[in-house]
Amino acid sequence: MTRIAKQDDSSEVRHVTWVGLIWNVALSVGKFFAGFFGGSQALIADAIHSASDFLTDIAVIAGSKLWNCPPDANHPYGHRRFETLISVGIGIAVCVVGVGLGYNAIQALLAGEEAATRPEWIAAVMAALSIAIKEGLFRYTAREGRKIRSQALVANAWHHRSDAYSSIPVLIAVVIGIVLPDLWFADSVGAVIVACFILHSGYEIAWPGIHQVADEGASEEVARKLREIAEATPGVISIHGFRTRFVGSDLHVDLHIVVAADMTLLAAHDLSEEVERRILEAGENVVDAMVHVDPYDPAKAK
Repeated sequence: MTRIAKQDDSSEVRHVTWVGLIWNVALSVGKFFAGFFGGSQALIADAIHSASDFLTDIAVIAGSKLWNCPPDANHPYGHRRFETLISVGIGIAVCVVGVGLGYNAIQALLAGEEAATRPEWIAAVMAALSIAIKEGLFRYTAREGRKIRSQALVANAWHHRSDAYSSIPVLIAVVIGIVLPDLWFADSVGAVIVACFILHSGYEIAWPGIHQVADEGASEEVARKLREIAEATPGVISIHGFRTRFVGSDLHVDLHIVVAADMTLLAAHDLSEEVERRILEAGENVVDAMVHVDPYDPAKAK
């Protein structure tokens, strides 16, 4: 078995996440007060969404050290699965926030015009500022997450973008409420739309992680590429028993190669290591490859 040592990316993850955390605190406070004094329920809902970003930032900072711990007797494949669990937790937290905000917005709609508030321009300005800042945070966090191959960091980046997207209907609803005061329900409708964005974002974050917890393997395209690499190795007659599975964002591969029956043990061992090397160097987040050698049997080949 050949394994690539996973680089400890905890310091990079924490640095990037701290940047997002500081901005999330500033935005959640700013949007809450702008929504409160600007009379916008939608912006207050968006402030709570930013506050949920703050909580997920804390989860990533705390978890990054854990999932970078080296393999031990109880975790021979390492601790990367904790990265997946944290990503799923982030997604579920986002969904819970979306359900709560949607419920409150629907209650406001049912309460009628008498309970409605009239938004002010300060709410519109804050919503526009939030869109710009959160889109910048998304691009920064996603770029760094892809660079160090951190599933949790990329998940957190999409949480930033969901916040940017959710501020768009907030901005539209607030402007409509200011320009067309007869449309008293615009702000609450905007809050409902924000809730839908949040729910979709939570689903997109949690669902891939749920598949990985269930030991989902590589995509068909990636699996085909890795099989072709093994089959193209000189000396390999055929392959079978090809399997992959994710541990966090890391991909593990094992397979059987069929070689000539008269090949020496040393030659067969060297060939298996060559197959392993080629698979590991193929990229695709492969960090571990196990190759079992089978002698060619003409009777089984028929």
